[in-house]
Amino acid sequence: MKRTLSVALTASLLATPLFAEIRIAHVYGKTGALEAYAKQSHVGLMLGLEYATEGTMEIDGEPIVVIEKDTQLKPDIGKALLAEAYGDDDAQIAVGPVSSGVALAMLPVAEEYERILVVEPAVADSITGENWNRYIFRTGRNSSQDAISNAIALGGEGVTVATLAQDYAFGRDGVAAFKEALEGTGATVAHEEYVPTDTTDFTAAAERIFQAMGDIEGEKKLFIIWAGGGSPMGKINAMDPSRFGIEIATGGNILAALTAYKELPGMEGATYYYYEIPKNPVNDWLVEQHLDRFGTPPDFFTAGGMSAGLAVVEAIRKAGGADDTDALIEAMEGMEWETPKGTMQFRAEDHQALQPMYHFRTEVQDGKDYGVPVLVRELAIGDMDLPIRN
Repeated sequence: MKRTLSVALTASLLATPLFAEIRIAHVYGKTGALEAYAKQSHVGLMLGLEYATEGTMEIDGEPIVVIEKDTQLKPDIGKALLAEAYGDDDAQIAVGPVSSGVALAMLPVAEEYERILVVEPAVADSITGENWNRYIFRTGRNSSQDAISNAIALGGEGVTVATLAQDYAFGRDGVAAFKEALEGTGATVAHEEYVPTDTTDFTAAAERIFQAMGDIEGEKKLFIIWAGGGSPMGKINAMDPSRFGIEIATGGNILAALTAYKELPGMEGATYYYYEIPKNPVNDWLVEQHLDRFGTPPDFFTAGGMSAGLAVVEAIRKAGGADDTDALIEAMEGMEWETPKGTMQFRAEDHQALQPMYHFRTEVQDGKDYGVPVLVRELAIGDMDLPIRN
């Protein structure tokens, strides 16, 4: 009997870690068309964990272990890797992914394993809308936040808009939300154009837009919603839409994509982040550290990744640990925390992070090889009536 108890005790000890640790899985598209976004997101996540723990990478004495998994931007792989992270790696919390299509495949896995998935930076409204469950929190902005902020920046009486977007969840959700947001501004949408995500020749799409908009009187804008490489903005601008009285407009983007903005000084839109816009201690630290370590300023998704890392640490501290998912949910619903963009808050009803956005005007500046998004005005949380869609 004593030998049986001894064997059982030994087996139990071998199965139990010698010390507790906090296991966070970053499940994101390290390879593929959105690789640049993914790299920024991971760098930001690690900087957020570092900042929130004052460099210790520990929370209340428990070390943080970050497990990386590459979805390759494929929904089935993302779904399998998230299950692997929760089931085999015993990750208490996961962060990611980059693609909205991959995110939608991953949402049921979080519900099945009853563990938190912090969505960053996937944007589609349906993630915190019709496909949402209580284990999903999003630090990234959603399509409606993009849409409402851009509608405020671009809309107005007598304005007519055409849209061009990629034909998947990000593009279609973005256009739907933008159309809804424009309704209160007096602007109208005359034409919608959707193209495959890997489109490189925009001639036919642009011609359809020009034909639909050519005879319309008044102020006319072509609003482009695009993610990844192959942006249509420069190519369509080369087709001279101004001959039809059409101005190109778009939201913010990563620094590499802003090179096309240099051709369009004075263009307006709304952005999620540009490193020179927010004025707060967290962003000051991020800019200083990123310049020091990488020789470049932090980018669009670096700020997002950092916001996710900061949220995770704040939630674990409030919940008294990472092992009790219900305690984490209770801690995170309504939680406010400081980010490079200032204060964010998880809305209790859908766990979407409420956050400021920025109305910008493009400016050409000496020493910068891209169009600089200069702040027109900050759109605070209270300036945007964000729908609850679940």
